[in-house]
Amino acid sequence: MERRALTILGATGSIGCSTLEVVALHPQRYRVHALSAHRNVEKLSRQCLRFAPQYAVVSFPEDAQLLSGLLREAGRQGETEILVGPEALCKVASGAETDIVMAAIVGAAGLEPTLAAARAGKRVLLANKEALVMSGALLMDAVRASGAVLLPVDSEHNAVFQSLPKQPGTGGLPAGVSRITLTASGGPFLRRPLAEFPDVTPEEACRHPNWAMGRKISVDSATMMNKGLELIEACWLFDARPEQVDIVIHPESIVHSLVTYVDGSVIAQLGCPDMRVPIAHALAYPDRMASGAPQLSLAQVGTLRFEPLDPERFPAVALAHQAIRAGGTCPAIMNAANEVAVDAFLSSRLRFDRIPSVVEQVLRAVPVQSADSLAAVLAADAAARDAARRLLHSATGEHVS
Repeated sequence: MERRALTILGATGSIGCSTLEVVALHPQRYRVHALSAHRNVEKLSRQCLRFAPQYAVVSFPEDAQLLSGLLREAGRQGETEILVGPEALCKVASGAETDIVMAAIVGAAGLEPTLAAARAGKRVLLANKEALVMSGALLMDAVRASGAVLLPVDSEHNAVFQSLPKQPGTGGLPAGVSRITLTASGGPFLRRPLAEFPDVTPEEACRHPNWAMGRKISVDSATMMNKGLELIEACWLFDARPEQVDIVIHPESIVHSLVTYVDGSVIAQLGCPDMRVPIAHALAYPDRMASGAPQLSLAQVGTLRFEPLDPERFPAVALAHQAIRAGGTCPAIMNAANEVAVDAFLSSRLRFDRIPSVVEQVLRAVPVQSADSLAAVLAADAAARDAARRLLHSATGEHVS
């Protein structure tokens, strides 16, 4: 079997690290072609020493110098070529040597390299929510035009994919499908009194009960904005209308999503809450291979609970419904405002309960345009970030960079 070349965008994050764990189990199937990191150079250096990629991409020249020094100290200078900046990300994502791209950069920074991989006809394993949220039409058009294969890695969308009879991006919901239901754990504050939300700390918000995730996505899980982003993703991936996508609270995170058919059948994908499962599925599709995750024992789980989402506790979901229905650049505006608000919360400049309010005010302030080009999407993203920063500055009296 010829080994397939894998590029991991966002290698030092939780998805990137889990992907490398899966790859390490199957050295005969995959070789690591390129790895990227934003600022975690020491972890990237350890990954380079173990997997010997042809390329390593960092964001800043000073980080390239640091990485070069670490590899030189280990006696591995020259084995991995170090590249810098957004253009380098697009190069390793679209280059002829790459077969598979794991798109795991968090936030809007992952948009352009993900689009580059899709336009180059790669197998794109999509863990970056923002690529579809910001520019769903552009990404899906690129997939169809190039013949790329787009496979979802988010546990919820991967579960929907496994419960459908065909892969996403191939022309609408299959006949006979009635509804898609995304499950949500409810995060760390499912039972916390609403009166205590103003006092929530970043450390508490990042302490997810079931999943080990990065700080930004952990906060999104706590506000349930992640479910709003996933709703928008589902509409694009599976060509579903917003009213065909439901969200249900499922605290155990065992049932990852469900598909309801017109005859009343409901097909769901179950598994332990471990991202190595959807990663292994997307890597090996249409085959199956070991993920390294534990096998699910329903007898040990015992009880699976489900309950409706409380819109008062989680107003971010309604904002996502509003954004996908408005269309155009509205989802990009929502996403950008949320990124700025979450960053402000994580740096203790904004109360937790104010995150949805900032997003809502930015949605009212920034005009929605057609999202018919990458330039239009990026312009909306910039306008929304500027509006969110000005809003935070006026509210706190502090400069928000």
